[in-house]
Amino acid sequence: MSHPLGLFSPVQAWRALSRAWMLYHIGDERFRFMWDAPPPDEWVALDCETTGLDTQRDEVIAIGAVRIRGNRVMTSERLELIVKPEKRRLTAESVKVHRLREQDVAQGMPIDEALRQLMWFIGSRPLVGYYLEFDLAMINRLLFPMLGVKLPQPRFEVSAMYYDLKYRQLPSHEQGLKPIDLRFAALMDDLGLPQREAHDAINDAVMAALAFVKLRHLAGQG
Repeated sequence: MSHPLGLFSPVQAWRALSRAWMLYHIGDERFRFMWDAPPPDEWVALDCETTGLDTQRDEVIAIGAVRIRGNRVMTSERLELIVKPEKRRLTAESVKVHRLREQDVAQGMPIDEALRQLMWFIGSRPLVGYYLEFDLAMINRLLFPMLGVKLPQPRFEVSAMYYDLKYRQLPSHEQGLKPIDLRFAALMDDLGLPQREAHDAINDAVMAALAFVKLRHLAGQG
């Protein structure tokens, strides 16, 4: 008798094994839903504000997330959390960036509670963000001691989607030679999208969601 995984393609088999491994190691059975099939045509745009840029030492102080359904950014379905840092104090440089002061985060929630709320909000939906790798590195470092695994959802990087679009639009002799401006403000401006005040977790999440919807539309047209 052939092995059941033989019914799958190599990629499907790898995903099935990865899912089984993570579910076996999950530290809290209540969050098994993150490995369920996601709702069709739904995503969650995510952004974090932090005490700094060191993914091994700095802390999350704000989380913003908003759901996307089809071609709509569901601003009524959003999550805004302020988190009280446990060890790292806010520096003057970080306050200039995110405008959150010590008194603003002093009454914030513990990071464990914030992560639980975030996981319930995301569910099994794929994640969207602008330079999402940094946000997930921060979250996964804090989540792993609590859950034993990292966030498993697929993710879509807005800057990479934008780069691919602009690269394909270049004449072949310019591809790989002409620089593409990936700054968030430049990206939003080029896509003709409204901009909110940056370095605010929920604002950045909403803008990433808008860019994602527009880039999917343009990719479909292309």
